[in-house]
Amino acid sequence: MHIPLIDISPLYQETETANKFSVAQAIDKACQESGFFYVTGHPISQQRIIEMRQLAEQFFSLPAEQKQKISIKFSNNHRGYGETAAEQLDPNQPTDWKESFDMGLNLAPDHALVGKDRPLYGPNQYPESIADFQEKMERHYWDMLALGKKILSAIALALDIDETFFDDKFDHPLSVLRFLHYPPRVKQENNAQPIGAGAHTDYGCITILWQDELGGLQVQDVNGQWVDAPPIADSFVINIGNMMARWSNDRYKSTPHRVYSPSGKERYSMPFFVEPDFDTNISCLPNCKPENEEPKYQPISAGDWMIYCFNATYAYRNDAEKS
Repeated sequence: MHIPLIDISPLYQETETANKFSVAQAIDKACQESGFFYVTGHPISQQRIIEMRQLAEQFFSLPAEQKQKISIKFSNNHRGYGETAAEQLDPNQPTDWKESFDMGLNLAPDHALVGKDRPLYGPNQYPESIADFQEKMERHYWDMLALGKKILSAIALALDIDETFFDDKFDHPLSVLRFLHYPPRVKQENNAQPIGAGAHTDYGCITILWQDELGGLQVQDVNGQWVDAPPIADSFVINIGNMMARWSNDRYKSTPHRVYSPSGKERYSMPFFVEPDFDTNISCLPNCKPENEEPKYQPISAGDWMIYCFNATYAYRNDAEKS
């Protein structure tokens, strides 16, 4: 499997239309063939990445009781700290060996969008003991969302629809910024690398991933073999999620991937999940089906799709549903 490296800087050059289309075509090809690609030429500085990694290290080094004060179990909208083994992305494997912190659009409990009809909206939970934590997280959140929308503008160009097609679908996004920490583990008896995150496809639209220098991300090729997706300096890994596969009528591929934990070392990553507004209608995008055929999938709201996916993955949500 080839995972292409695409320089997206032409997307930021308003006058170079031909170069924009060249980038759009490269992204379109990658989304159809592997569902994965790297991007360079983005505006997220290396200094910002260093700052955010340091923030993640600060957070995960807090005493367990401080992290548990903002446990995701206390959140109605899936925000806060997730302890090690809280997730099981591959139902055929043990629970994932990682801990997490999730944040998203920070809405007050009395905001008009917050309520039982849209349960993924609401407030974030932040640690009180780290100075400027909220400010830094929310600044990075909006900068990553802007990057995601720029990549989506290239997808719109590739589909021969208006470049701004996706813009108004992110007024109140469900997008999530995560910190992930994979604690050190020893190799298994069969000498295989221990799995940090089980094989899965992402739920949403597109994912923008920063991974540290240790790597560990692996992508499944068409033959079922696992191919390394190593870190590349100043780049992000982009992949298509199930929502976009559905939205594009399977023009674009949501590809299984997993993370192994390098032996004896701890690993950090920061995925940003680009998700539209809760009420966004996920139905076949223009030019994604033959004119005389029906779409493969029935329309569904972005929020209802995400709730379905969350409930299939997180034990604490299943327990809550039962009670």
